[in-house]
Amino acid sequence: MENDPASKLEAFQAKRDLADRQRQDLIKEIDSFLDAALRGEVRIRDEKIKMYTNTNVSSSETIKALGNAVSELACRNIKLWHLEDEVRRTDLPDATIVQTKRKIDATNQERNDLIDKVDQILSKHSLTSKAAD
Repeated sequence: MENDPASKLEAFQAKRDLADRQRQDLIKEIDSFLDAALRGEVRIRDEKIKMYTNTNVSSSETIKALGNAVSELACRNIKLWHLEDEVRRTDLPDATIVQTKRKIDATNQERNDLIDKVDQILSKHSLTSKAAD
């Protein structure tokens, strides 16, 4: 019976519903965290000491809006996932793997810079909100 179309459809719908509930829970958790952060109840930024500068990365200095920063961060995460999949391929020559690893390093630095940018924007908004209170 597990191979009949009705059973397959039911199993698929159950998985879809579970994924949707998990997505909704995650959205609520993120919203709750951001609300607390914007009220200044959660520490959202630690000072970081940068020991080096990677000049092979895109700058996040022009990003001012939280939505843009989060969008760029999501893009970097997707790029990293694809690069990680690529580097795991067993049919690639070593030189290609090395080049891909360097792309991973640069993309990861961009990702870290974007995380810092999100923290900076949230911190600035939190300080602005506190001053208004």
